[in-house]
Amino acid sequence: MSERIPILKMGPFLLVTIQVELHDQLVLTLQDDLTEQVARHRAQGVMIDISALDIVDSFIGRTLAHIASLTRLLGASTVLVGMRPAVAITLVELGLTLPGIRTALNVERGMELLQRLVETDPAAGSPSDAC
Repeated sequence: MSERIPILKMGPFLLVTIQVELHDQLVLTLQDDLTEQVARHRAQGVMIDISALDIVDSFIGRTLAHIASLTRLLGASTVLVGMRPAVAITLVELGLTLPGIRTALNVERGMELLQRLVETDPAAGSPSDAC
């Protein structure tokens, strides 16, 4: 059985808490699992807690940005929480700005941000009806 990161449903949101070091295959599995869960539950927001991560390389950074783009297309906002200063410095040094991802210091602030985003964005939680 392949390694997976748990995805918890909390009301209209999905919470991902990464407690292991990410490697390329695991982050790709997370991307697939998370987009499937957003579509299945019609989630309005996704919070990804990376407070346990010591390092993030360019592939993982780009994949997190890609996850945010995918979930946005499915009608959900993404908030990244718990980023350590060393991880932020590394991302900046790699030139990764993580477009489409909002950040918060911790899970509590991340949840507040998601709730505000859903309240102010009438499209959140409503996947595009475009053909």
